[in-house]
Amino acid sequence: MSLFIKKAIHDIRQNRFLNAVTVITIALSVLIVSAFMLFLINTTEIMNSWKNGIRIMAYLKQGTPAADIPGLKKKILTMYGTQEVLFISKSEALNLLKDQMQRQASLIDNLKENPLPDAFEIRMIPASQNWEKVEALAADIESLPQVVEVEYGQQWLGRFTNILNLFKLASYALGALFFLAAVFFVANTIRLVLYSRREEIEIMRLVGATNRFIKIPFYIEGIIQGGLGGMVGLAVLFVFFMLASSKVGQDFSAGYFTIRFLPPDILIFVIIGSMFIGWLGCYLSLKQFLKV
Repeated sequence: MSLFIKKAIHDIRQNRFLNAVTVITIALSVLIVSAFMLFLINTTEIMNSWKNGIRIMAYLKQGTPAADIPGLKKKILTMYGTQEVLFISKSEALNLLKDQMQRQASLIDNLKENPLPDAFEIRMIPASQNWEKVEALAADIESLPQVVEVEYGQQWLGRFTNILNLFKLASYALGALFFLAAVFFVANTIRLVLYSRREEIEIMRLVGATNRFIKIPFYIEGIIQGGLGGMVGLAVLFVFFMLASSKVGQDFSAGYFTIRFLPPDILIFVIIGSMFIGWLGCYLSLKQFLKV
C-alpha cells in the first residue's frame, strides 16, 4: 500500500496544475454547499428557540364578566398542548405598556380610558411547539365565544418557515449540482493524466501488471484530491465564519441563541463526501479508459 501511496503522490506532483484546479473546484463546491448547511443549521436553531418562546395571546371581548374568567381559564387549560394559562387584566396590560414606553409615558397618561382588553397568555408544552400544533390550539381558543382575537405571530412565523423551506430546497439543488461538477472535474483530471501516461500503462500491462495494480494509485490520487478539497473548503468557510461571528456574535449571544459552526459529525461527513467525489471521478475515468 505504501508503494501505491508514493506513486499517487508522485503523480500529483508531476501534474500540479491539473490537480490544483481539481482541488480548488472541489473546495469551492464544498464551500458553497457547506455555507448553505451552516445557514440552515443556525436558522433551524433560531426557529426552535423562537418556537420555544411562543406565547399565544387570547384577547377577550369588552365587557366579559369577571365571573366568567375562572371557567374560561379552566376550559383553555383542558385543551391539548396547553401548559399554563395566565390572565392579564386590562389594568395590568396598561401598566406593562407604561413600563415599556417610559419615554412616551405622556401619551398613555393623557388617555381618558383604558383601550386595552383583558387577555390570556397561553404557554404550550414543548411537544406542541411546532407550527401545526400552535395553529390548531390557536384555532380552538379563537372558537371560544368570549375570545375576540388570537395572536401568536402567525404571519412572520409562517413566512419565515416558507423562506427556510425554500432555502432547504435550494441547498439540495445546489448540493447535487456542485456534486456533479466536482465529479466531472476529477474525472477529467484523471483522464488527462491517463492519456499523458498511456504508453507507460500499456507497457505495464504488457509486462503483466494487473488492472488492480494500475488503478489503485489513481484511486488514491482521487481520494487525496477530494480530501484536500474538502479540508480547504471547510477551512475557508471557518475563516469567513469567524470574521462574521466576531461582528454579530455579541448581539446574538445576548439573545436566546448563539451562532455555531458546523458540528464535528457534519465536518466528518463533508470530508468523507469529498473523498467519495474524488474516488467516483477516478472510477468513471478508469472505467472508460481501461474498459473494465
